[in-house]
Amino acid sequence: MSEQDLILGAAAGAVLLALCAMFWLVDQRRRNEARLAALRGRISELEAAADAAQASVEAFDSALLSVEDGRASLTSGEESLAICAQAMGAPPGDPQALISAFMRADPDHARRLLALFERGEACAFEAHGPKGVVAVEGRAAGALAWLRLSAVIGHDAGLPTAPRFAAFLDGRPAPAWIAAANGAPLWVNAAWLKAAGAATLDEALARGVSFDKAADSLVAEASNLGARRQTVRWTAVEGRRRAFLLTAQPLEGGGVGVWADDITETEELREGLKRHVEAHDETLNHIADAVAIFGEGKRLLFHNTAFAELWGLEPAWLVERPTHGEVLDRLRQRRRLPETVDYARWKAAELDRYEDTAAGPDDLWSLPDGRTIKVGRQPHPMGGVVLLFSDITGELRLKAQYNAQIQVQQATLDKLNDAVAVFGSDGRLRLHNEAFEQFWNVTPAQLDMAHDFEGVVDLCVPRLHDMGFWRELKGRVADPDPQARAPISGEVKTSDSRIVVYQSRPLPDGATLIAFADVTDARKLESALADRSAALAEAERLKRDFVGNVSYELRTPLTTIIGYSELLERSGENLSERGRGHAAAVRIAATQLARSIDDVLDMAQIDADEMALDLEDVDVADLIAKAAERWAGEAAAARVKIRIEHSPTIGLLRGDVRRLAQTLDHLAENAIRQTPPDGTVTLAARRGLGEVQLQVTDTGRGIPFHVQAHIFDRFIGRERGGPGLGLALVKALVELHGGWVALESEPGAGATFTCHLPEAAQGAAGHPELGF
Repeated sequence: MSEQDLILGAAAGAVLLALCAMFWLVDQRRRNEARLAALRGRISELEAAADAAQASVEAFDSALLSVEDGRASLTSGEESLAICAQAMGAPPGDPQALISAFMRADPDHARRLLALFERGEACAFEAHGPKGVVAVEGRAAGALAWLRLSAVIGHDAGLPTAPRFAAFLDGRPAPAWIAAANGAPLWVNAAWLKAAGAATLDEALARGVSFDKAADSLVAEASNLGARRQTVRWTAVEGRRRAFLLTAQPLEGGGVGVWADDITETEELREGLKRHVEAHDETLNHIADAVAIFGEGKRLLFHNTAFAELWGLEPAWLVERPTHGEVLDRLRQRRRLPETVDYARWKAAELDRYEDTAAGPDDLWSLPDGRTIKVGRQPHPMGGVVLLFSDITGELRLKAQYNAQIQVQQATLDKLNDAVAVFGSDGRLRLHNEAFEQFWNVTPAQLDMAHDFEGVVDLCVPRLHDMGFWRELKGRVADPDPQARAPISGEVKTSDSRIVVYQSRPLPDGATLIAFADVTDARKLESALADRSAALAEAERLKRDFVGNVSYELRTPLTTIIGYSELLERSGENLSERGRGHAAAVRIAATQLARSIDDVLDMAQIDADEMALDLEDVDVADLIAKAAERWAGEAAAARVKIRIEHSPTIGLLRGDVRRLAQTLDHLAENAIRQTPPDGTVTLAARRGLGEVQLQVTDTGRGIPFHVQAHIFDRFIGRERGGPGLGLALVKALVELHGGWVALESEPGAGATFTCHLPEAAQGAAGHPELGF
């Protein structure tokens, strides 16, 4: 490349460099102008803001101080500064002197201001000077501390600032808040946030929670009406149901202030009192006595059901709360008050009872219908009077009956030969009879002075010295243990060697009856009777032995007599007809005597309970047939017909066949002897309910009525022949089988003897020791 080209290239480069520099300069100038314009606009805005701030400070009578390195200077509000200095008694126009006045006014103010100047801690307080109050608010911004001062002079000097009042409400334990007209909260205190379960108001609004939905309706109602509204609401706070009195007050400038007062205890007391009153009324409605409560105005405040029923008053009329005088007038119209000559005076005296401050004595009203009413009056704690009416007609009647019963009881005790005393559970002597006084040789005056058991014992000890006996009796009287009060009895011997029987008996009312009886003569008589009883037993034994021996001794010669008489009857021509007749008579008499001896022995066995039955199944039809066969000859000789009646299915009977046959023999013999010639004797058997009836009926002369009652007694039947033991033995044998005998007879119309025998007799009837 040539030199010229180099020069031209350098020149071109210089030109391009110059052009670039020019363009850069133009761009920088444009940017500087734009920045300058922006700065001028910012300065204008700051000047406008400063003017606005100055104007706002001056508009609200506040002074603004800046503090740097402990030195204070006025930023705005010269007039407000002068007013604040006047209130604090500081020189006007000197900010530093005013701050010193704040520090001197209260040590707490000095602490707060130093914390602001040194550490930038915000503060707010009210400084009280000799002529007013200055509200101080401090904030830190960078290296400067700012103080806004507002003076409060005159009537507004006692009013707190908005921050202080907000802090005051925030410290309130019950919820308080300011709400819009629609109920939405604008400001809330800490208690509101705690009850709503939110950390801040913004969080509560975001979640849509509130203290109580009814409070929102209360706010809307107060806002619409422009008046205070109140209501009581129960709501759950921290898991517990609490009652709050909500008050909504419209505020000047808009919004509604709401505060809640916790009245849980008051409401619980109110509910408790209400339940107590209801329970009290319910209790009074269930008692038998009539109750009426009249207030200070003498009007009926309360009455129970018994009051309306006692006086027959209409419940609807009583609900209208009539006066006491109206109630008395209505009762007088219906003749349900005591009859009196001057009713007006009596009524006035009743109404004057409202002036009494103490309960008077009870009255007794005797009503025309015969009832007796006890009337009690008591002043009511809330004013007025309480009337209690008790129908004691029955009580008086019972009391009279009780008194009469006591008198009858005392008279009854006095008629007893035993000495009787009644002691109460407290040991006091309640009752005693005259025999008690005579038995222990004491007087009524001495017993009245003795009073209790110990005193009575002191009177009785001279005749009975055994103190152990008296201590045991005292335990029966005074010991509350039921086992200790168990009845006892026994015998003791007195100092004069007499035998006394005593006994104690607990009574239903807790009292104890003690009775004494002198049995000395009775014991002597018992001893004599015991000796006589032993003698009688020995005589009975001797009688049985005598009967047995005599019977045995008589049977031997009777057997000989009967044998020889039968031999004589069969001797043929060796004995004349008249002799044979005599021999037959001897045989018959001997046979009858033998049977009588057997009857005597049987009766003796039965009397001694020594006869036992040999039980077996007895064919009733065969039993009757054999009995008829045995007596057929004697019946034929007496020209009496024997007839048998029984059902073909009469069946069996459980019994002793020998004793049953003996029973039928005695009845058949008795019937044949009492039946005239051409008469009929019927042997019958019938089966009844659980029994078999054996009947012997004759057509003889019958039995007189005066004899029928004793026909089965021993030896009563002598007039009918025989020794009189036959029917008595029949009765004994039937009863030994567990049955009984009945007689039906009319004089001249024959007689019917019916033996009622159970189907199954007891085998141990004659020997009780064999029964299991």
